[in-house]
Amino acid sequence: MTIALHGLAALYVLLLALPAHATMICRWVDDSGRTQLAEIVPDKYAQSARCTDSKQYDIAPERTQQAQERARKLREQAGLSSQSTGDTPPPASSAPPASAPPAGKRPARVVDQSTDCATWRRLYQESASCFAPYRTVGGTKAEAFEKCNVVPSPEPKCGPTIN
Repeated sequence: MTIALHGLAALYVLLLALPAHATMICRWVDDSGRTQLAEIVPDKYAQSARCTDSKQYDIAPERTQQAQERARKLREQAGLSSQSTGDTPPPASSAPPASAPPAGKRPARVVDQSTDCATWRRLYQESASCFAPYRTVGGTKAEAFEKCNVVPSPEPKCGPTIN
């Protein structure tokens, strides 16, 4: 009984020495094929689990400050007011025009009513190709909207595509 108490006391002291926010997160696939994430891995999956120290993903305060400063400068360059900092979105009047999608998305350009039909069809096909890997039986994975721009069908303005 006293050995168990000494063991628990040693474990308690060891846990106090660890930083409070650093946690080991483990990932494994269970028998039903589902990916599991937890701090504690069942013995059955201990060999296949991959564990990562969550502390490595912490963002240093100085990096956060640098990112906020870069964002402020970019807003100033875009002509947005400096009062639109923080979690509040900028006013609708200062939103970027529809022809300027976020960088890195495909297609790199979006359409409006002044877009010619050939360009609109090309952009629509490019958008459909971008979304294709994210389509599932039940719909479209949410991450697709981070990587792809939605381009509406050109058929209402340009008519059906003639092959």
